[in-house]
Amino acid sequence: MSKNLSDLSFRKGIFGSLFEKMGQSAEETGTPTANDLQALADEFLIGTANTYGAVSFYDFMKEENKGKKVYVCNGSACLCAGTQDTLKDQLKSHFKEDEIGHMTCLGRCHENGAFHYQGNNYSAKEPDAIDEILNERQPANDSYSVLSNTELLTAKIGDVETYYKAYRDFIHSNQKESVLEEIKKSGLRGRGGAGFPMGLKLNICRDVESDLKFIICNADEGDPGAYSDRYLLEEKTHAVLQGMMVSGILCGAQWGILYIRAEYPDSVTKVQAAIEELREAELIGGDILGSGVNFDFKIIKAQGAYICGEETALINSIEGQRPEVRTRPPYPTVEGLFNKPTVVNNVETLASVPFILKNGGSAYNAIGTEKSSGTKLLSLDSYFNNPGIVEVEMGTPLEVVIHDLGGGFRTDVKAMQIGGPLGGIVPVHKISELNVDFESFGQNGFLLGHASIVCIPEAYPMINYLEHLFDFAQYESCGKCFPCRLGTKRGHELLVKSIKEDYKIDRTLFDDLLNTLQEGSLCAHGGGIPLPVKNALHYFKEELAPHFVN
Repeated sequence: MSKNLSDLSFRKGIFGSLFEKMGQSAEETGTPTANDLQALADEFLIGTANTYGAVSFYDFMKEENKGKKVYVCNGSACLCAGTQDTLKDQLKSHFKEDEIGHMTCLGRCHENGAFHYQGNNYSAKEPDAIDEILNERQPANDSYSVLSNTELLTAKIGDVETYYKAYRDFIHSNQKESVLEEIKKSGLRGRGGAGFPMGLKLNICRDVESDLKFIICNADEGDPGAYSDRYLLEEKTHAVLQGMMVSGILCGAQWGILYIRAEYPDSVTKVQAAIEELREAELIGGDILGSGVNFDFKIIKAQGAYICGEETALINSIEGQRPEVRTRPPYPTVEGLFNKPTVVNNVETLASVPFILKNGGSAYNAIGTEKSSGTKLLSLDSYFNNPGIVEVEMGTPLEVVIHDLGGGFRTDVKAMQIGGPLGGIVPVHKISELNVDFESFGQNGFLLGHASIVCIPEAYPMINYLEHLFDFAQYESCGKCFPCRLGTKRGHELLVKSIKEDYKIDRTLFDDLLNTLQEGSLCAHGGGIPLPVKNALHYFKEELAPHFVN
């Protein structure tokens, strides 16, 4: 990573960034032309290798995206639901095969049959729905249940005037440091998967001297099966924005940047509308309410790359660089976006801050467990009788989520992948042994992560699911470190060969491959994929035995 490239990408400021101009140049045909890339290279004083290298990484800007008109969701939940092959066949009667692309995932895991067309997401829940959808070309609102055993994130927000009262008091007070102490006292840990204490991250950034700082909302919720961030962005928008405003001011940031995935077009629209509400209320901008505080927002529309969920790859992406993971140190809190101190938090983490601002850190810390305070959102897929979003207090038995709130399974399920493609594969007999918190999952060899739940039905071959995971991992690898770049590809090749040919995988060789990925990868992408595979090999040993030797 070149610091010079970071500086050069910022030469036009927040509202003229290289990455956004790349996206704009791809809008008409699906990919920028060679002339576009040369012009951008000249404008930002970088090489065409840099512009081409970045553009060629993203699903919605790379050359292969040229001419695509419709995109079929190929996420894990839709795969296990078995809806997408039929959907694609139906779409072929309306589009040429090379006009059909893919997206991962559209956040319609609760109903499946998901596809994207002309800027809108749809679910073809009935075979004859395609014709109606394509003819009407109207946004298709989806609906899902939102259930809770404690309302914190799912609580009603109300009008802006009332909801931002605590923020108005905060911005005029001279006690901002005490609010930071309340966040520390709350024990709030990052909800994106890593579980890092939010207060500590804000504190580190605050103590770094700089003329400019950023806070970034990582809204690139790329875990197939997860749509809790989408729920918050679209239904609890002001909770996310207020969380960014408070957190940004605490660490000295002047800009809040929301990096929202392209697969969530409604999220972009609704967040922008909420920002305009704040502007009209004079709660953002320069010298907010005469307080001397400056803070404003900028939305960045992502272009389709799972690795951008990793904070340093996300920073590279905003800068218009190839979204590869950066080596650390320096950490983003010291040297992040455009070489400035930057705090990156995920949507759910930021949405928890308004509760702490209003009620105090002790009130938040009193919810949940000693080490996992607060609440957690879980995404339930279409195999549940009550698919949708569930909010529970940390430490709640998983049985409560599955059977009481989720209503149990509508058909036979043998396992669940919880926490995204890098999360553990949990056999159903382990449900009674787990609680919804970081420690319970970790101690049992799983990962809570984003807490999405993708059900693997009894009839779905586990070897096929592992092949799907490796296919996802090798496709989405940033390619920077060779254990991940090569290891995920080789793992996928072995599994495909075992499925399609009379070939048995050498178990010792496969274990070595998994250990190399786990120990040698630069980030959690390559390092995390062995976890669900090892879970499957352990809990479904008998089913997988025909595919392995030794």
